[in-house]
Amino acid sequence: MVRSDAAVKLNSPTHFSSRAVIEKAQKRVCLNLVNTVANMLCRVGQIRRCAASLSQAVQQVAVCRQKHTLPDLTYDYGALEPHINAEIMQLHHSKHHATYVNNLNVTEEKYKEALAKGELMEAIEQDFGSFQSMKERMSAATVAVQGSGWGWLGYDKQSRRLCIAACANQDPLQGTTGLIPLLGIDVWEHAYYLQYKNVRPDYVKAIWNVINWENVNERLQTAKK
Repeated sequence: MVRSDAAVKLNSPTHFSSRAVIEKAQKRVCLNLVNTVANMLCRVGQIRRCAASLSQAVQQVAVCRQKHTLPDLTYDYGALEPHINAEIMQLHHSKHHATYVNNLNVTEEKYKEALAKGELMEAIEQDFGSFQSMKERMSAATVAVQGSGWGWLGYDKQSRRLCIAACANQDPLQGTTGLIPLLGIDVWEHAYYLQYKNVRPDYVKAIWNVINWENVNERLQTAKK
C-alpha cells in the first residue's frame, strides 16, 4: 500500500519535532500568563492592604483632631459597693473627670487662637474687627461657593489689608483676584464628602480646629516683604 505524501509528512520526524516545539511554546505562554495574573493579584492585595492601612491612619488622625470627650465607664457606678458607693463614683466621673476634659478642650482652643496672635492677629482685628468676625465671614463665603472651589483669606499688597474671597473650581486666587493666599479652605466634595456627606457647613466649621496658624502668620510676613 502506497502512502500519500501528506501522510508521510505527518509521520515524519520533522513534523513531530515542529509539533513539540509549538506545544512547548504554548506551555511557556500559558505559564507566563499564569505568572502575570498571579503577580497582578498579589499587587491588588498589596494595594488593598495599603488602602486599608491608610484609611485607618486617616481615621485615627481625624479622631485626634476632634474635641476630647468624657469616656464611658466600663462598669456601673454601683459596681464597687459596698466598699465605694455609687454616689462617690458618679460624682468623680460625671463631675470631676468631666471638668478636666472640658478644661482641656478650652485650653487647646485658647492655644490655637494664641497661635494667631502677633502680627496676624493685629491685622485680623484691624481689617475685620475681631478674630470671630473674620472666621464667620470666611466661613459664610466658603459655604456659599457654588459647586466646587475654595474659600480664601488673602493679602492685598496694594492696600496692605487682609481680604476674604472665594474662587470657583481650580481658579487660582492670586491669578484671578491679585490677592496673595494666606489660608485656603478646600470645598471640592472629595475633600469632605466621605465624612460630612453634603453637609458642607459642618465640614467648614470643623476645619477651623486644624488650621496651622503659625504657617498663616509666616505667609503674611512673607507677603508683606
